[in-house]
Amino acid sequence: MTWKKLLIQERFFLDQDSQNESFRSQFHKDQDRVVFSTAFRKLAGKTQVHPLSTSDRIHNRLLHSLEVGSVGRSLGVQVGFHIKDDLPENISPDDIGVIVQNACYVHDIGNPPFGHAGEYAIQDWTRQHPEFFDMLSANEMDDLKNFEGNAQGFRLLIQTENHFNEGGLRLTYPTLACSLKYPWTYNKKPKNKKFAVYHSEQRQLDTLMFRLGIYKKTNGQYSRYPLSYLMEAADDICYALMDLEDAVTLNILTFKEVADIFQSIHGQHFFDFESPSVGDGKQLSALRGKVIDVLIDQVAKTFAENLDEILTGELDGDIFGHCPEHIKQGMYKAKELARTKVFISSKKTQVEIAAYTVLSTLLSLFVSAGFELYEKQNVERLSYRAQRALQLMEDEAPQAGWSAYKIYLRMYDFIASMTDQHASTLAKQISDPIAFY
Repeated sequence: MTWKKLLIQERFFLDQDSQNESFRSQFHKDQDRVVFSTAFRKLAGKTQVHPLSTSDRIHNRLLHSLEVGSVGRSLGVQVGFHIKDDLPENISPDDIGVIVQNACYVHDIGNPPFGHAGEYAIQDWTRQHPEFFDMLSANEMDDLKNFEGNAQGFRLLIQTENHFNEGGLRLTYPTLACSLKYPWTYNKKPKNKKFAVYHSEQRQLDTLMFRLGIYKKTNGQYSRYPLSYLMEAADDICYALMDLEDAVTLNILTFKEVADIFQSIHGQHFFDFESPSVGDGKQLSALRGKVIDVLIDQVAKTFAENLDEILTGELDGDIFGHCPEHIKQGMYKAKELARTKVFISSKKTQVEIAAYTVLSTLLSLFVSAGFELYEKQNVERLSYRAQRALQLMEDEAPQAGWSAYKIYLRMYDFIASMTDQHASTLAKQISDPIAFY
């Protein structure tokens, strides 16, 4: 891969070359398109780790994405200076930072209500109702029964947001590719890995990779876009650290448990945690800031040291797997603590079980309406319930004459786009309107 092709400033779906303004590059324009999009705004109402939290100090998906973007920008700028001699004439280290920041902003944009619990709920419901899906091909069925927020995000960016089936947000090729952590479909994914592209977007993926000069390997997978490793690292840094901070706020973890891990990552024991004049929260925030500085410097250095393998698509694993041992072990301990104590807390579990009920209610209504639309191919012949379901979707509703796969994708698009509160309210309305009012 070459930086000259990897950093083209052309936009997906637009034939002409994009022209920079004197004060704003195409990558800055990408950022404006993302920030002003409806999908980005809705992240404020979506779960990060703790669903429907009443605390105003707990992260939602938007705050998480903004923080990831901040770390990603710093990573990108540092790497940009490492490789500045190889950059095309019209590209600066700041542009590298903006590309990574854009990708960080959208890395979770396809997540459904209630976070990963929402993903599992959609997957389970789909697998438990095969009667709606007999007409689908194996690949089409794989997409729906393995609903994946990453693939939903790519579909949103390149297909459904703003310009439906005409390029989505029409972002630049580098921003789109940088957002792809898993650039393959379900049937091409490595064992124990996720995927980030539905079969409905296979053609768009092929176009994207061709324009950037990224070619398929012998196993049919594409290599990753080099800067996507920085997006992934920024996400890892923020959820490994910030999720633990949230858990302290919610009294799930103790201050000392988290502080010890932060200091192990930093490599130095330099804080006096017994100062009565400074609260635990402020001390932890200060320590977290120092830890992030260390991680940014180390990740940028590791990226530069492994650049040859990255550009040939041969880097094994993620960037943290190539960092010094204390960094690797510290990040592992942070994730393990979250897995064993935070993700299984009783309150979180109770809300996630309720999320299953909410999403099952919505899927039952909208998928059955889609099934009727496919079978009858005429809106006027649908049952009263199905007609009203399509009316709820307004201009996002599928059309008579579409394939079953395309119809169902629109139903899943509609449900996945909802905030936690909207999904809960709508499910309550359609299941018990008297109680609601």
